[in-house]
Amino acid sequence: MTKRNKPTAQTRNNWLIDTAVFSGALLSMLSGIYFLYAPSGGASSGGRGGSGYIFTRATWEDFHVWGGLLMITAVVVHLTVHWRWISMTTRRLWQKTCGQACRISRGAWVNIIVDGLIALSFIVTAVSGLYFYFFTEGGYQGGSNPNWDPGIWFSRPVWDVLHTWSGVLLTAMAVIHITIHWRWIVNVTRKQFRAWSPVEAKAS
Repeated sequence: MTKRNKPTAQTRNNWLIDTAVFSGALLSMLSGIYFLYAPSGGASSGGRGGSGYIFTRATWEDFHVWGGLLMITAVVVHLTVHWRWISMTTRRLWQKTCGQACRISRGAWVNIIVDGLIALSFIVTAVSGLYFYFFTEGGYQGGSNPNWDPGIWFSRPVWDVLHTWSGVLLTAMAVIHITIHWRWIVNVTRKQFRAWSPVEAKAS
């Protein structure tokens, strides 16, 4: 029988979590791009049930909402699993800033900056997204009040701007993050699919 190298349990779990993050992020980003170029009230919007590009606007909204919730959940799991590494890296960065003996490579610095921007933009995107999820446009009277605004911290237009541009930053940083770790992603994905495929008998 042909023996295939299987990824470790930790590697497999990391891959599954990252796949969930990527899937949710992809749905959110694609639907976010749709809403960026086809905002509410545009010629092609046609309301929530109107026609749209490829899917109806209602379907794009569902993609955005459920993709975002999947991404938030997976990121929380990701942070929980990797919290020890995050704490260690933060401690090393603090020691470096304070001038203590601790060396951080250039690649690690780039990774820290990219991950930091991802974390910051994700928090703003997630919080603003939850704001729109719980405080729907029109209020709780069946949407009868189009000017309804709960006024939590910021006005609705400010939340909209924060959500849009933090999402743009998150998308850009995610592309850079994937580029940096592309080799690991390809290698682990290949090993994972090989582990799932049936092992063929090797001719002697």
